[in-house]
Amino acid sequence: MADDYLVRIGKLIRDARQHRGWTQTQLAEALGTSQSAVNRIERGNQNISLEMIARIGEALDSEIVSLGYAGPMHLRVVGRRRLSGAIDVKTSKNACVALLCGSLLNKGRTVLRRVARIEEVFRLLEVLNSIGVRTRWINEGVDLEIVPPAELDMDAIDAEAARRTRSIIMFLGPLLHRMDTFRLPYAGGCDLGTRTIEPHMIALRRFGLDITATEGLYHAVVEGTTSPDRPIVLTERGDTVTENALLAAARHDGVTVIRNASSNYMVQDLCFFLEALGVRVDGVGTTTLTVHGIPNIDVDVDYSPSEDPVEAMSLLAAAVVTESELTIRRVPIEFMEIELAVLEEMGLDHDRSAEYAADNGRTRLVDLTVRPSKLEAPIDKIHPMPFPGLNIDNVPFFAAIAAVAQGKTLIHDWVYDNRAIYLTDLNRLGGRLQLLDPHRVLVEGPTRWRAAEMMCPPALRPAVVVLLAMMAAEGTSVLRNVYVINRGYEELAERLNSVGAQIEIFRDI
Repeated sequence: MADDYLVRIGKLIRDARQHRGWTQTQLAEALGTSQSAVNRIERGNQNISLEMIARIGEALDSEIVSLGYAGPMHLRVVGRRRLSGAIDVKTSKNACVALLCGSLLNKGRTVLRRVARIEEVFRLLEVLNSIGVRTRWINEGVDLEIVPPAELDMDAIDAEAARRTRSIIMFLGPLLHRMDTFRLPYAGGCDLGTRTIEPHMIALRRFGLDITATEGLYHAVVEGTTSPDRPIVLTERGDTVTENALLAAARHDGVTVIRNASSNYMVQDLCFFLEALGVRVDGVGTTTLTVHGIPNIDVDVDYSPSEDPVEAMSLLAAAVVTESELTIRRVPIEFMEIELAVLEEMGLDHDRSAEYAADNGRTRLVDLTVRPSKLEAPIDKIHPMPFPGLNIDNVPFFAAIAAVAQGKTLIHDWVYDNRAIYLTDLNRLGGRLQLLDPHRVLVEGPTRWRAAEMMCPPALRPAVVVLLAMMAAEGTSVLRNVYVINRGYEELAERLNSVGAQIEIFRDI
């Protein structure tokens, strides 16, 4: 019983710290203790006095004891509210996590601008802090500073945090240049069916990395004399697979050619970051990347990741399903062009501004104004393709959009084993979705949405799709345990409220 109490208190402290935007190290400095002590407190592995709880509450400006909120976060949604005004797209979640992993390549100071304040980032920061990397939020919590130690302490890795993010798999590429042997916890993240790491290993074995999986850990051994003697051909054009190969090639002493590479937005951002580190990358935006590696990277670098096209698609879908006029600013248009072409075919009424450059100086942005439209189901099926095709993560939003269109739309989500199944949760809200097989859903519209109380699907994009449908439904809905949404979106409920939604955050007392 006492152990449960300590775990509960530890989670309260961790939530309050993250809400403040502090790392464990920053809280430790405020308390005059060590980061490892804060880590033990938050994990419920250390006895803690009421005096210490009060000190922590004062440091974090949070009444931890008297407030008493614990457990999962839920959303209460009052639907049928029209959105209006303008909203900015945040920086890319997938780019930010890749750049955090990429910071392990650099012995110098890395500053990342306008980093997404999301659970996925928080988990990676906890892992980085646990192995000795010093991170802190600067410029009023907007930017992130990362300073690595001379030696990483992989034995101290926060396994719990590592298992809660699939992004941990991208530690393999940088770490193989830093140590001969290491262990890494199995990757977690969204429940999207079986996802093997074999495509990663096919690429990384060429740099001497060998992995044995036992008891929840990857045991890695690096043969330092191994070097790619011919182009690396990826067996899947995956984003994280390409990023891992790039990270491994960045500090390889020589030229590495990567074929069948993803050219998606987060991969391009990682390439631009590597260039800022001094690594030359030819072919950015194509499926063949040529990396001129540097064995030793020790520079102070300042980089701004670009905006998130999937968040832009989320906000566009919010406007469509609520029949609203909304301006979405800072949309990375080159990664949304196919989606907009399909929506134009369906009858979407929208305008876009002239293009302008993102803060990284490379990505093209526009401001997009969406107006209420009478949509018709597309003639062809909706299906993802590697960039420049329709983005894999944008496919679920077409389920909500198709549900308000006249006619039947076939959605073929061929990449993931389970994600199409989660889209049928929209039936609880009045949708008419028929699951044809684990990858295909037939959506019939238009839909008369109705309120419901339900658990959040365990996959990020379907979870947001359910939230958007609740915003369109008559009455008050409840979406329970929205941690998965917080993994990928920064303050989504608050930002939607700023343009007219009515979403209340609450926890069980």
